[in-house]
Amino acid sequence: MEGRNQTVISQFLLLGLPVESEQKNLFCALLLAMYLTTVLGNLLIIVLIQLDSHLHTPMYFFLSNLSCSDLCFSSVTIPKLLHNMHSQVPSISYSGCLAQMYFFLLFADLESFLLVAMAYDRYVAICYPLHYTTIMSPKLCLSLVALSWVLTTLHAMLHTLLMARLCFCADNVIPHFFCDMSALLKLSCSDTRVNELVIYFMGGLIVVIPFLLIIMSYARILSSILKVPSAAGICKAFSTCGSHLSVVSLFYGTIIALYLCPSANNSTIKETVMAMMYTVVTPMLNPFIYSLRNRNMKGALGRVLCEKIFFS
Repeated sequence: MEGRNQTVISQFLLLGLPVESEQKNLFCALLLAMYLTTVLGNLLIIVLIQLDSHLHTPMYFFLSNLSCSDLCFSSVTIPKLLHNMHSQVPSISYSGCLAQMYFFLLFADLESFLLVAMAYDRYVAICYPLHYTTIMSPKLCLSLVALSWVLTTLHAMLHTLLMARLCFCADNVIPHFFCDMSALLKLSCSDTRVNELVIYFMGGLIVVIPFLLIIMSYARILSSILKVPSAAGICKAFSTCGSHLSVVSLFYGTIIALYLCPSANNSTIKETVMAMMYTVVTPMLNPFIYSLRNRNMKGALGRVLCEKIFFS
C-alpha cells in the first residue's frame, strides 16, 4: 500500500463528453458556436461599456466585470475540451489539471459574487432611488469588485493547495471534460475528508449565502414594485426579474446539486450535462439576459456604430 501511494501521476486522461464517435463532429461544431457566441457577446459588452460614457454607471461597471468573468470562465474549459475532442490521447498534465481547477474555481466564484453585487445594485436603484448615487458610490463599487477578486482568489487557492497535497495512484482517468474537483477526489488514494469538509463549509459561504442574498434582493424589488400597481411596470418587472432569476437559478442550482447535495444515483452523463449548464450555457446566456436586450446597450451600440461610420 505504501508503494502504491508513492505512484507519481504526471498526467490525467479526460474522457470528455459521453457522445458517440459519429456524433463527435456535430457536438464539436455546436460547442465551438456556443463558445464563439460567448466570447463575441461578452467582448461586445466590455467594449461598448468602455467606449460609451452613458454606460459609466455602477450597473454597467458590474456588467463589464461579469462579462470579463464569463469570458475567462468559458475559456478555462471549452478550448481544452475542443482540443481533446480531436486528440487521440485527450490528456492534461498534473500541473495543468491543478491550474485548470484553480482558474475554474476562481472565475466561478467571481461570477457568484458579481451576481450578488448586481442584485444589490438593482435593489438600491429600485427601492431607494433618491439615495442611489450616494449609496452606490464609485468607491463602494470598486471595493465590492476588489473584495470579490480577493475572496475568490483565496478560496480557489485553498482548494488547489488541499488538492495538491493528495496522492494519486494508478488510476488517472477523469470521467469528465475538465479537471472537476469532485472527480479528482474520487481518484485520490489519500484521505479526502478534509477536502470534503472544506467543500461543504466553504460552499455554504461562497454559493448558498450569495444565492439567498440574490433571492432576497429580487423579492424586495418585486415587493417594492407591487406596492405601486401599474400594469406596464409589473409586466416589465416580472419580465426582467424572471429572466434574471432563471439564469441565476440555472447557475446556482446546478452547482449546489453537484457539489453540495451530491447523489449516489447521479450518473456520469447526468453530472456532465449539469456541468455543461453552468460552464457553457450560463456564460453564453448572460450577455443576452443582462445586456444585449437592454435599451441602453442597444442605444450605445447605435451611437458607437454611428461614430465609427461618420468619423472614419
